[in-house]
Amino acid sequence: MSLLSALGQNFILLVGIMIILWLVSVKIRDVSFIDAFWAYGMAIMAGASILHVENASWLGWTIFGLTVTWGVRLGTHLYLRWSKEGEDPRYTKIIGTAMKKKGWSFAQTALLKAWMLQIPLLFLVSLPAQIGILLAGDQGLGPIAIVGLVIAVIGIAFETIGDAQLKTFKANPSNKGKVLDTGLWRYTRHPNYFGDFCAWWGIWLVAAQVGWPVWVAIVGPLFLSFTLTKWSGAPMLEYSLRKNRPDYVDYIERTSRFFPMPPKR
Repeated sequence: MSLLSALGQNFILLVGIMIILWLVSVKIRDVSFIDAFWAYGMAIMAGASILHVENASWLGWTIFGLTVTWGVRLGTHLYLRWSKEGEDPRYTKIIGTAMKKKGWSFAQTALLKAWMLQIPLLFLVSLPAQIGILLAGDQGLGPIAIVGLVIAVIGIAFETIGDAQLKTFKANPSNKGKVLDTGLWRYTRHPNYFGDFCAWWGIWLVAAQVGWPVWVAIVGPLFLSFTLTKWSGAPMLEYSLRKNRPDYVDYIERTSRFFPMPPKR
């Protein structure tokens, strides 16, 4: 099967899943579980890609393993958080504003403002993993792939530890309204986003061993980096925290925004 044919089938699968989830979101009138599917969707794209390969190599299985480990871990974390906390206020605002301005129904707004928008973005970001798996052939791990593997593992571990620390902090009622500034959160305001950043640049480096198609797919981690640092990641979260937690301004002044650094005194 050609690369384009395999990618086309993956895309059709993604569209089908998104339509089903859109119908679910209309039924429960909540689209915010889409964040959990963003991570699961990456793993699904890697799984669909490995099924196209008759005899996957060590390189292909490594890309698959990293992507699935990252996706299942993060997707489960986000799903459990959504199950416990309910609808994300960010999506409530996005959907509500669009419905008011456009005069759309909830179903139309959910489709156009959430699910349909996520299809090309998810497919784009997961493209290095898909192409890497599909073109790995019988290759083992070269030097660049090993470096990428180390970076990806560090990212997954960093994000996992950061999420666990935040979960423990929020579980203590006495911390309500306070800002977590210990553990990894002492060195960066967004350990989870930094972990995502490392994971996907690492996966891209592992996949880059197959050659130029993955080099072109660098647009995937570049877009993810832009999302995390400039668009819907850190900026949107910090805007909300500035308004709701007075101590957060002081936390900003002494803590690195993204890359881990020693805190300022």
